[in-house]
Amino acid sequence: MKFDTLQQGITFYENYARIFGFDTRLYSIKKRKFDGKILLKYCVCNKEGFRETPRIQQSAKRKDPITRMGCKARLTLKLTNDQDSYEIFSFHEGHTHALTTPNSGPPH
Repeated sequence: MKFDTLQQGITFYENYARIFGFDTRLYSIKKRKFDGKILLKYCVCNKEGFRETPRIQQSAKRKDPITRMGCKARLTLKLTNDQDSYEIFSFHEGHTHALTTPNSGPPH
């Protein structure tokens, strides 16, 4: 699947995530050195990875809830050979946690 802009690809994954019951975050990019053009963009489930050390709230001195669960779900967008658009380079849909449904998620 091709997208005219990188933002269109990101929006596509955000909409996909909303439908299937998870949130996303932008993870990392790879840029071309000579002009800074983005070659790869990684969009991941917001529960991707693990925190190195638990954060402690300064005022209450208690740990924040665990929000990272090692989820591997991600979409990678790649600049096409013609340098004019982006395409899906890789997609992994497996989650290591339960997904929410529109009725069970937090109110927005």
